[in-house]
This record gives sequence, structure tokens and C-alpha cells, in this order.
Amino acid sequence: MPKKNALGKGLGALISTDSTEHGKDIPVSVENYEIEISKIKANPGQPRTSFDETSLQELADSIKIHGIIQPLTLRETGYEEYQIISGERRFRAAQAAGLTTVPAYIRTANDQETLEMALIENIHRKDLNAIEIALSYNRLMTECALTQVTLGERVGMPRSTVSNYLRLLTLDDEIQQAIKDGIISMGHAKPLSGLTNPKIRKKLAKRIIEEGLSVRQIEEITRKMTEKKDTKHKPEDSRQEELSDRFCLLLELLDAKFNNKIQFKRNKNGEGGSIVINYASEEEIEAFIKNLSI
Repeated sequence: MPKKNALGKGLGALISTDSTEHGKDIPVSVENYEIEISKIKANPGQPRTSFDETSLQELADSIKIHGIIQPLTLRETGYEEYQIISGERRFRAAQAAGLTTVPAYIRTANDQETLEMALIENIHRKDLNAIEIALSYNRLMTECALTQVTLGERVGMPRSTVSNYLRLLTLDDEIQQAIKDGIISMGHAKPLSGLTNPKIRKKLAKRIIEEGLSVRQIEEITRKMTEKKDTKHKPEDSRQEELSDRFCLLLELLDAKFNNKIQFKRNKNGEGGSIVINYASEEEIEAFIKNLSI
């Protein structure tokens, strides 16, 4: 039997003994126990895939001085065997700090409840990147059989927000990695996920990184692209679809050089047309000439 930590009872009392989750009573110990680290295993379903080593070491240094302020939440998987529901970062820092035991609450939960609690606990963390959140949402929906509406209710988010995160998983691997690394923000990624052409997505992502395009700029570029695709002359075959993509790419290239309003005008028969670049002053013409010469 694990040793009780009398000093932790005040913290433990904050957790209800008859808390109801998802229509089920899931018992949780009010007492805060001291559990041997050697008897604790990480959750293989942990949604968080990376831990910053610097911040982990900072937490370990703090634990050496102050101890663990917030106990871990564990479930018993066998005789004196435990699995982490929440608190893996604290667990890793405690190991680095040389602790042999950690304070913990013992909770009764099956595999699905453990997964759901771990995912939701991680989603509510401020330092989880957008892709990790999206993957967590996706796992909750597929493994816990939740709809976007139900998921939104569980995590306290509008369904539209859940949908925006899930759309990130349709982005190319390189773009997802840039989001993980904090190079491309969620604000940038949202309009990118609305583009169907992977070449254009990658090209715009590259511009975001190299040119430092703002979210508003990328929204404007993708808006123009979408407008051009929603014209009355919808493609009827693969050749016309390819041509439409080329129009979008050309528009994106022109936008890269000129701030002027640019329009495509196609002939009624769908063959040929014109590109119109509007200007408001002589100064804009001078800037136009200068940009052409670069």
C-alpha cells in the first residue's frame, strides 16, 4: 500500500470524491500518496510528443528546492504498479532531480477514460503546439467516438475552433513541422489549410518564413485565390483545372511584387483573356517600373 502524504491532504481535498465525467462516476482518492518513482510508468497514449529539455531542467532545479507542488494523477494497473494519467512532465523532472518518490492522487479509470483525461489535460496546457492539439482532437474523436460538437463541449471550445484545428492535419508534412517549431502560427495555418493545391500551399508557407508575411497578408492572398476559383467559368476537365491552378500561382507571384489590385478577365469562350493591374497615381507607376526591373 502506498504511503499517505499527510501534508498533501489540503490539495487533495480540492478534488471531488464523486466527480462525474461523461455520465460516469470515476472515483478519485482524496488522499495524496507518496509513490515510488520506480513503480510508475508513462502513459503510452500520451498525446504530448516532445518536452523542451531546457524548461524540463528548470523545473527539475525548482523541484530540488521546493519539491513537487502539484501532485501527479495516476491509475493503478497492477499490484503497486501505476500509470500516469496527468503529470508526465513533473514525473520526468522529478527523475532528473533525483527524487525516489512523488506525491500523487490515485484515480480509478479504464483505458478509454485514461486516454480521454490525458488528452484533455494536455489540450488545456498553454505550451502545447497547434499540431499536438489537432492530433489530440483527432484521437479523441476516433478512439473515444466523439463528434466535433461533443468534443467541443468536452474541451470547452466552439465546434468551429475544433474544426480549424483538425484541418491543420490536412497540411503538408513540412508545413506541420513548421507549425510545431513555432515558425508558422495557427493564424497563418488556417488560411493555408483552405487551399487545395499543395504546390501553392508550400510556396506560400515558404514566403511566410522567408518574407515574414503577416496573418492579414496571407489571408488576403488566399482570399484572392479563392475568389478566382469561384468564377462562373468552372473547370470542366483536368486541363482547365490545371489552368485554374496556374492562374492562382500567377496571381500569387504578381502579388509578391505589386501591391496593386490585380484582376483576371477571361474571354466568354474560356480561351484567352487579360490581366488588369490597377493603379491610382504616377507614383504607383514608378513603383511598378521599379519592381519590374528587380
